[in-house]
Amino acid sequence: MSQRRIGENGGESKTMGRAWQRNKRVSAVAIMLAATAIGPALPAADKPVVAAPAANRFTVGGFSVALRRDTQTLAKLSPSTDPAFDFVPSGRAGERQGDGFVQVGDVHLRFRVADGAWRNYASASDHGHVRILPAGGPVLARATLGDTLPITIERAWVNEGSTLALRFTFVNRGTQPVEIGALGLPMVFDNIITDRTLEQAHAQASFADPYIGRDGGYVQVTRLNGKGPALLVLPERQTPLEAYRIIRQAGKAPAGDIFTDRTPREQTAEGFYDWMVASKGMAQAKDAGAPWNEPTGIMLAPGASRTVGVRFVAAPTIRAIEPTLTAQGRPLAIGIPGYVVPTDSPADLFVKSPQPITGIAISPADAMTLTRVTGPAGWARYRVTGKGWGRARVAITYADGSVQTVHYYVTKPLAQVSADLGRFATTRQWFDDARDPFHRAPAILSYDREADKILTQEQRVWIAGMSDEGGAGAWVAAMMKQLDNPEPAEVAKLERMVDETVLGKLQVAEGPHAGGVKKSLFWYDPKTFSGYYDPATDWKTWASWDAKQAGDLGRSYNYPHVAAGHWVLYRLARNHPGLVTRHDWRWYLGWAQKTTVAMMRDAPHYAQFGQMEGEVFLEILMDLKREGMTREATEVEALMKARADHWRTLSYPFGSEMAWDSTGQPEVYAWMRYFNHPKEAAVTREVILGYDPTVPHWGYNGNARRYWDFLYGGKVKRIERQLHHYGSALNAVPLFDAYRRDPADLHLLRVAYGGFMGGITNVDREGFASAAFHSEPDMMKWDAYSGDYGMGYFGHAYAAATYLVRHPVFGWLGFGGAVTERDGAIDIVPHDGARSRLFVAPAGQWITLAAGKIASARYLPATQRIELTLDPATSSTPVARLSVEAPAGGVAWTADRGTVERGATTIALSATPTTITLSAR
Repeated sequence: MSQRRIGENGGESKTMGRAWQRNKRVSAVAIMLAATAIGPALPAADKPVVAAPAANRFTVGGFSVALRRDTQTLAKLSPSTDPAFDFVPSGRAGERQGDGFVQVGDVHLRFRVADGAWRNYASASDHGHVRILPAGGPVLARATLGDTLPITIERAWVNEGSTLALRFTFVNRGTQPVEIGALGLPMVFDNIITDRTLEQAHAQASFADPYIGRDGGYVQVTRLNGKGPALLVLPERQTPLEAYRIIRQAGKAPAGDIFTDRTPREQTAEGFYDWMVASKGMAQAKDAGAPWNEPTGIMLAPGASRTVGVRFVAAPTIRAIEPTLTAQGRPLAIGIPGYVVPTDSPADLFVKSPQPITGIAISPADAMTLTRVTGPAGWARYRVTGKGWGRARVAITYADGSVQTVHYYVTKPLAQVSADLGRFATTRQWFDDARDPFHRAPAILSYDREADKILTQEQRVWIAGMSDEGGAGAWVAAMMKQLDNPEPAEVAKLERMVDETVLGKLQVAEGPHAGGVKKSLFWYDPKTFSGYYDPATDWKTWASWDAKQAGDLGRSYNYPHVAAGHWVLYRLARNHPGLVTRHDWRWYLGWAQKTTVAMMRDAPHYAQFGQMEGEVFLEILMDLKREGMTREATEVEALMKARADHWRTLSYPFGSEMAWDSTGQPEVYAWMRYFNHPKEAAVTREVILGYDPTVPHWGYNGNARRYWDFLYGGKVKRIERQLHHYGSALNAVPLFDAYRRDPADLHLLRVAYGGFMGGITNVDREGFASAAFHSEPDMMKWDAYSGDYGMGYFGHAYAAATYLVRHPVFGWLGFGGAVTERDGAIDIVPHDGARSRLFVAPAGQWITLAAGKIASARYLPATQRIELTLDPATSSTPVARLSVEAPAGGVAWTADRGTVERGATTIALSATPTTITLSAR
């Protein structure tokens, strides 16, 4: 198998290295045992070596620090505990020296004198005007910048009580007032994956995540491997993190934008960002959404000055970030269960600060209410109740005048979000045109919300072709909606879609390739379909596949989508009599199994990596075993074990068709757990935490990193940090599982719940689901394409559950449910949208229902019992099917009634609610 370096063809597409399209016949097991597809790093002989500039070195606190002698920008920031690791890209110092490359220590400034025209200053473009000044004592280095400006800029690196600080002082030395409309401090950390193997990337690279919380804000920099220490960039006084703006690539920025960097931005290099202290003077598009915080500017009267600065602090581990913030005297806000608030499910906000709270303001004012309630010692506790819909901002003012903002998103009740999504997908996105030349009817196709129409054609043909993530997303979301909330009319349409369009068109129905899945049902062929294609579209790109390319079976990532469709209909047919009518449960489970096997047979190259939604293969295997389909189960298990055995040979088995990805980790984790490899599962869990943060912001909380998929599934095509792309909910799945195995680690649950709920914010008030949110200040809105959202809804529907937790400081908490405590009993009413799964953390009991709904539960710690009240019977749910596990060890409790069959307990339901008791018997 040919190997490919990270970064080769890095800007191309989901067909990077398209050798696999030739449909080579390679055995699945052989490909599993081959060397990793990500080859060695670019050898030194392949590129010229440029010496790094000279630097002065210091030890400050827990860091080894180097400052360039010529520019006094940061050249090295290594933790003393791991001196071989560097948070800044020192390994590329040779290639990134010279004007035009930004570093930590540079500054971006937009200003005007009196009411004159705006002027821009970028120190990285003007390093020749750095004038070195004498330093001494705690001042490590000092210089002035921009000596031709009407204001003086003095920069100082300071050892402030064994903490490294970077400060800028701006002095108006003229006779007229100066307004600073934009002030950016570049945050340049080593997120460059280009020319690194996955092992090297995980060992050497970092990702930075902002908490855009004004005076309470900060940037956290975490290693790709999830190991400590983590770096915190903390604001000094009068240095709010008001906005976080990408530093665009030089030569590709809009006209007039000099706040750029010469480092290429691509799939292997996200780029660097500006910590915006002020942003009022930055132009914003008329149709852009509201910024995270109210933009401000800085007025300097003649002779006046303003000092801003940040500090660099190490947190020993990712989980220790919040305790480190407290130790540094920073205000700490913790939202439980998070920062997405359905209107039927109030949340809690806990605030701890050295300064008293003097005011709370909400914007928009009618979006939510905050009510002060009794909290634990040292914490202010607020009950957060959603009233409106959409984004909301809470501004907390402290006695010293500082302001911290916490960012929320208010949604409808999750059950209503699910209903809206199902209705929109099966009506507005329902395509039933029998005249369609590509024979896609009936189907659920991608949608353009801006134009409010179905996408029957797109330059990236898969978006209109029902496959790939960008084309399958819409119908996968509609299908997964039925898993816990089936609606008969929607199920009937989905059955028809599978019968008439998926099987036999998208999926090979018979012959040696039965079960194989095509790359697209739409393609570009102007000779055959003369006059069909929009002449205003550029059809000459690689993305406009012809019929042969569209019909290729070699992309493994297309298979989980189809497998999930078959599996959901199997579950409905098996557990809800009369709901599925076209085929029996055996037919659907059989096709789910055939799809799994076909992926290994017809798409072995990328099948060596974890797949998005790959947990469905584990579910299929478990159901085959429960149903006694031993031959089929044995075949699937052997194929999956070959993959897992291969992954065990790799330090970081998280490759994909992209150089680095957050796609495969959930499936890798699932199979490591299934085949009892806890060490490898733990590595996977920690890697996820390296790119999946928890911060007081609905957009970044639980947001598994993704910054390139707008290119392949979005209407606005660009590299940009995506908020709640499908990775958020998918990566929540293994973290939920890890928490159930270790209920003491609440960090896992908080990150998981952030991703789980973040994936709901994509759904608008009518049920349209967007691919992701554009986080850059020039847009600040949801993408207009439905794109690949459905993969995220797979994760949301699959993981939907309520968690009852007892926190040592905060007390009884509900993640997904409302908790009340009385007379020694704790009651919880689920609001998670599915009401089919409940984890009672203090008891270690994981309760799941394949049929039936949980109306409420009562936990009685003294007698170690759980009383579970189930909804009344319906015509398609006459019985409940209950399973109870103890993932953290110990005994799984049993129900006081019911019949055990197929590994679960069947409980007859009646016209009134049914209450059962679970206990350790």
